[in-house]
Amino acid sequence: MAPITIDKVTKVYPNGFEAVHELELEVADGEFMVLVGPSGCGKTTALRMVAGLEDISGGTLRIGERVVNDVSSKDRDIAMVFQNYALYPHMTVAENIGFALKLRKLPKAEIKKKVEDAASILGLTEWLDRKPGQLSGGQRQRVAMGRAIVREPSVFLMDEPLSNLDAKLRVQMRAEVARIQRRLGVATLYVTHDQVEAMTMGDRVAVMRAGVLQQCDNPQVLYDHPSNLFVAGFMGSPAMNLFEASLGESASSALVGSQRVALPESLHTTRPALRSYANRPVILGIRPEDLLVEGDSIPTGSDYSPLEGDIELVEALGSELLVHFTTDAHRVEAEGAREADAEGLNAGSLTQGGEGVARVEPRAQLLAGRRVRFMLNPARLHFFDATNGKAITS
Repeated sequence: MAPITIDKVTKVYPNGFEAVHELELEVADGEFMVLVGPSGCGKTTALRMVAGLEDISGGTLRIGERVVNDVSSKDRDIAMVFQNYALYPHMTVAENIGFALKLRKLPKAEIKKKVEDAASILGLTEWLDRKPGQLSGGQRQRVAMGRAIVREPSVFLMDEPLSNLDAKLRVQMRAEVARIQRRLGVATLYVTHDQVEAMTMGDRVAVMRAGVLQQCDNPQVLYDHPSNLFVAGFMGSPAMNLFEASLGESASSALVGSQRVALPESLHTTRPALRSYANRPVILGIRPEDLLVEGDSIPTGSDYSPLEGDIELVEALGSELLVHFTTDAHRVEAEGAREADAEGLNAGSLTQGGEGVARVEPRAQLLAGRRVRFMLNPARLHFFDATNGKAITS
């Protein structure tokens, strides 16, 4: 067992393209760290450098106390689980799991015990005599994990191992992967483009964009306190609503389109930096679940402010309604919070989008074509600098 230390690691390809820029990250022994970001952000390149499959252009990479920059992949004491299962179709589950041990020429009795232990952890005991073609996608992925587990490595690396599974199986498997990792207690670096997967699995989540680490923290902190527009727009489904706004005199209100949202004194007590943005443009962020409608529980005598919109579409999901609405405010979207990020756009640039989205109780009486009055809790609002996209914090 060993921690992973990535100290200002950089990857520059021969054509001059910088895929990863001075990445600094530490994965503690036993920690489940998730690298997340859109396609082309550098997360898989970072993982491959840890694995020894990509050369490091600069910086220092340690596994435990050992610098491994120039150590070959086979000598790093790691195990990697890939997106494709890469199982041998002519071998049984037991033979696939124990193949690496057989190459090491371990005694048959020891191989058998290690395979049975791994199968027990993964719930594969009754499938040991079957061939991969007789298994479901989830079972095959567990076999691939079993092959990694029996090696008893210091570090686990996982490159989007669930992306080939259907939606229902992915939900089941992400819980299983997290449970297995906690049972083994091995430092794990897990790569995914799915922010829901990242939020539900990681002890901490590192968000990357265009080769640069944007923010690394536990999932709830990332969600509640994003450091910039990109993280705000990327983490959360549906994404945070982002609107152009301007703060009034003494920053006591925010003008959103033609509507004015009051910002009480209590907000400035927790976020005094807002004062310096008086009479200046900002980006106002509102999570979909923070747009309350009539019937929701709103404390008496609270500082909630109204925001009205016209309902365009109501999506009934059983446990909730997603209400798409429009206002005369300009919706903005952090460039790169989409797959288009692979084009390398600037973190602070904005583009006008369309409607906003609210997540409300399923029994709310809301219909398309009607006007709705939302209530906002000022303490739950997010503010970003309109120039550089950085969060305006305390």
